[in-house]
Amino acid sequence: MWHLTSNVRHYPWGSRTVIPELLGRPAPAELPHAELWMGAHPDLPSLLADGRPLDKAIVEDPVRMLGPRVVERFGDRLPFLMKVLAAETPLSLQAHPTIEQATAGYAAEEAAGIPQDDPARTFKDPWHKPELLLALTTFEALCGFRPVEESLHCLAKLQLPELKPTIAALARGGLRTAIPQLIALSGKRRSHLVEAVARRAGQFVAAADPEFINTYRWAVRLAEAYPGDPGVVISLMCNHLKLAPGEAIFLPAGNLHAYLCGAGVEVMASSDNVLRGGLTHKHVDLAALIEVLDFTDGRVPVMHPVLGPGGLRYPVPVDDFDLTRCQLDHQAGSLTTAGPQVLLCTEGEAVLSGEAGGGEELVLRRGESAFVPAGEPVSARGPAVLYRSTTNVR
Repeated sequence: MWHLTSNVRHYPWGSRTVIPELLGRPAPAELPHAELWMGAHPDLPSLLADGRPLDKAIVEDPVRMLGPRVVERFGDRLPFLMKVLAAETPLSLQAHPTIEQATAGYAAEEAAGIPQDDPARTFKDPWHKPELLLALTTFEALCGFRPVEESLHCLAKLQLPELKPTIAALARGGLRTAIPQLIALSGKRRSHLVEAVARRAGQFVAAADPEFINTYRWAVRLAEAYPGDPGVVISLMCNHLKLAPGEAIFLPAGNLHAYLCGAGVEVMASSDNVLRGGLTHKHVDLAALIEVLDFTDGRVPVMHPVLGPGGLRYPVPVDDFDLTRCQLDHQAGSLTTAGPQVLLCTEGEAVLSGEAGGGEELVLRRGESAFVPAGEPVSARGPAVLYRSTTNVR
């Protein structure tokens, strides 16, 4: 097992306090700290104690590092990436493709000769990107489309003539008709619509009208951050979730979502395929987005953990990753798994050791992480809280 040195992404939406405090650094930091990456993603791999990037170490000995079943399923790459995500301001509305859509889209863009760094490039790799977000603090997000009848009521309540085409499209053809119509609006019509929606929503918030108040409050904030962006109107048709610490959401392919604020542990399939639908200044590929989006409406279930080996497990329906929260006490408990592990300490001090006894010990303090090769015997004692990412390959 190896101690990992991991790096931070400084995106503008990040927090200047959450991740610096986790890492024991001065806070507030000069730059926003958006994501702490732990894993083998080639763009920002963690480093082992001997200085080797984790992705290179895996390629050198994939069977030992990942285990034969993971290599057979995913090749010589760690199929998941673990992050601490800290959002001070909202991220873009986005969705991710299925593995079939990603494979086809990537092949088409490669054949067309579109450079990887082209801003108009849609598919960065041939993999899907399901995600799990486990809240460390109160965490707010838009996730999936709310029931159509509820969306119609939310839009109609604003009593805006500018919204009549959207309401008619939603009533006539459902989300599959209404969403593309909004994204395709010309700049002037779009700006006028968003300004009207934000102004009217603000009036309901000021009047403390409880119906849809969180939805309207966020519409006002989003319009301030992204003036004229159709995502402001789309947000009215999305489920608004507020997660308590320990609660989680799973985001499958096609799910339209946006993280709004809060901090959490995120585990995802290791991919860069993001199709944006709004709340962004970046490229929006409308045709690809519509192909990928799941227009099913309804409530999105909040995940609660189940008791599993090592702690509280958040089961997901994919093979790429698995997440467990491990509450450690002074007595050592086994954390051995068949697949590779990334372990993150968020509270206390965790001591990792070989189960056979007399082997190496590795101490993880708050904000520190480690990589454990597949099948490597390991136990841990605290008191501490560890988050363990591994694969779901059995």
